[in-house]
Amino acid sequence: MSAAVPEGWTDRMPWVPGNRWDLLAHLDPEPPRVTVIVTHYAQPTELARTLAALAGQDHPADRLEVVVADDGSPVAPEVPEGVRLVRQEDRGFRAAAARNLGASVATGDVLCFLDADTAPEPGYVRALTRLPALLTEAVTVGRRRHADFRGIPVDAPVARVAPEVELPEPRWLREAYETSGNLLRANDRSYRHVISAVLACSRSFFDEVGGFDESFSAYGGEDWEWAHRAWQAGAVLAHVPEAVAWHDGPDWAGRDSRDRAAEGNAQTLRLSQLIPVDGSAGRGLLPRTPDLEVVVPRGLAPDVAFVCVDSILAACPRATVTMDAVPPGTALAADARVRAGTDPLDARVTLELDAAIVVLDPEAFVEALAPLGEAEVGTLALFSPEGVRVGRAGNRRARHRARRWTDTRTLAERRVTVAGMHSLREAPHVEAWVGGWGSRERFV
Repeated sequence: MSAAVPEGWTDRMPWVPGNRWDLLAHLDPEPPRVTVIVTHYAQPTELARTLAALAGQDHPADRLEVVVADDGSPVAPEVPEGVRLVRQEDRGFRAAAARNLGASVATGDVLCFLDADTAPEPGYVRALTRLPALLTEAVTVGRRRHADFRGIPVDAPVARVAPEVELPEPRWLREAYETSGNLLRANDRSYRHVISAVLACSRSFFDEVGGFDESFSAYGGEDWEWAHRAWQAGAVLAHVPEAVAWHDGPDWAGRDSRDRAAEGNAQTLRLSQLIPVDGSAGRGLLPRTPDLEVVVPRGLAPDVAFVCVDSILAACPRATVTMDAVPPGTALAADARVRAGTDPLDARVTLELDAAIVVLDPEAFVEALAPLGEAEVGTLALFSPEGVRVGRAGNRRARHRARRWTDTRTLAERRVTVAGMHSLREAPHVEAWVGGWGSRERFV
């Protein structure tokens, strides 16, 4: 990993720079108090197998609580003594609400989420909860393997019998963990590799991020939406391959290709409204929350404001530009992407300009902001090719971490010189700008 460790950082600090969970790889904390929340709907055999596997964990039994959160099964599930059962009304596929219900009664300092058809190996809880016990912001995802448990007793040792009836793992997910170093090199798109069936985080971070979005009432997507929010709030993502839980059946079990396509499309359409990053949001449609907010200086002359805002939106069509006042009856006032106000939006990236700019190289401008989607960078000081600082860009992760920790070095600041971005001269030649003709000197 190329990110530098801040001077004076030690493994006794309550944070790590960027996504550097590897700095804590050698530490073994005291076993935390863990609540395992098992989401269930009408799978009594699978639930029995998972609860038997949880009874065999090597995590201290007096520091392990199990809660079954039932999503309105027609018949209430049977759970052994010592396991708590909570239930909600059957109103469709509401795994998100069921997980939140389980979390609401949990007493553990670390929450560990499992699905009823995903049985853990004996070291699962210990391995998956180690990082959240060390680091408030850690969000860990285990390895979900697949097996055909038909005909195998529910109390059979999972770690022994599952490899004998193993089914293929999703290759895309395995490759994602391999290429990212088990999410060490995470970025704004890594939420796609966090699966709620094998998920753990600290109770305090879960409460801060907010629970799963209970408006999800169909299969899939609620875990990715939560993981995206967690990342934006400063989460440290880690895949823990030694935390193995076995899903009973193949990936997308019981769904033919048409069902898979329909469910996949429905999930993508829903998430496109909630996750505005490239690769998730629509390519032209404006997202509900802007991905980029650009705040321009106060008191700009109308011609300067026009060229500045128009060049920014030409480079980043899905951005929102904030002005102190939008001149009425102008082209700026007619564009829904231009707003007046002093309250900042909660955009993923906020660029506050020191001076009006003109963007003559849109690709270089977009590329300059790209590091704010990576794990280690929180702010960018932007300079024109002439060496003039024109603004400062920061991401949501940096803002959340700054509120959480007094030390601002959790995410790095970089100086970036942006080709084709210049301080805009007074009285720029607007006709030359809109016509696309004339020399650079007409604007700079």
